[in-house]
Amino acid sequence: MSSRLMNSSSRETTSSVSHFILMGFASSPEMQLLYFGLFSVAYTLTLMGNSAIVCAMRWDWRLHTPMYIFLGNFSLLEICYVTTTIPNMLANFLSTSKSISFVSCFSQFYFFFSLGCDEGFFLCIMAFDRYLAICRPLHYPRIMTKQLYTGLVIFGRSCGFILFLTPVFLISQLPYCGPNVINHFLCDPAPLMMLSCSEDTTTQFIYSTFNSIFMIGTFLFILCSYALVILAVLRMPSEAGKHKAFSTCASHLAVVILFFGSVMVTYVSPGSRHPVKMQKFITLFYSVITPLCNPLIYSLRNKEMKAALRKMFGTEQGVHEYK
Repeated sequence: MSSRLMNSSSRETTSSVSHFILMGFASSPEMQLLYFGLFSVAYTLTLMGNSAIVCAMRWDWRLHTPMYIFLGNFSLLEICYVTTTIPNMLANFLSTSKSISFVSCFSQFYFFFSLGCDEGFFLCIMAFDRYLAICRPLHYPRIMTKQLYTGLVIFGRSCGFILFLTPVFLISQLPYCGPNVINHFLCDPAPLMMLSCSEDTTTQFIYSTFNSIFMIGTFLFILCSYALVILAVLRMPSEAGKHKAFSTCASHLAVVILFFGSVMVTYVSPGSRHPVKMQKFITLFYSVITPLCNPLIYSLRNKEMKAALRKMFGTEQGVHEYK
């Protein structure tokens, strides 16, 4: 026992791991090329869809309202979010070594989860904005001032980067002396902590507690906001007003369910060990598929956004002539 403690202390001072191996999706070279093609298309479509929303919000004065400003910033976060993982994943599909340096691995860990945390805060901000607009319509212009929504944007962009400094620092300070193979396609904290030479229950507890408070807290805030919104919509006398409010809220709720549903399954209860393939699929869902679907969800159910996109791509005139 004493020799084990001595070995552990010596490993803490001299970690021998300088890089990690991301196994990704183990398969034949032909399948790796197929995966490369599929994820390249998904990445390109994600960038195009979210960039279109950002540009439409920027160039169309009709979208210079808090709701679309929040949506534009959310789409910008999505672009950064997928860029932290997919390019490296694509490179690994064509690589035989599939290695990533220690610093690059923890940098990916930090930026990926910080941006994901920021997305959760932006979903809360968007829910709060819809609550004010629908439940307090007369007070909305006075409450949602330029100063407030600018402050909310700054808060949403920066809070995740501040909060995730502590978990990333604690996990990076664990002793890593081998093996260095991560059975995942990104530097996920759970397999990283499993590779540590010593089991640090304090770090695991802090990380699990942080995830639980963040996920459950933000999710409950969003659910309560939309519950109040739905009650207010049901009391509306106008059918047109009901339809417009439900249409807007339905797109927001669809994104919330896609994002939080998959993330909470993975990170709120890390004690429940999911099979590795299941973990990869769930991570793939919220890191690749959800950012790909979000532009479609927001644009297809929103007349103002569709009109702005038509105008941006020069098809608005043709549509009016056809009508």
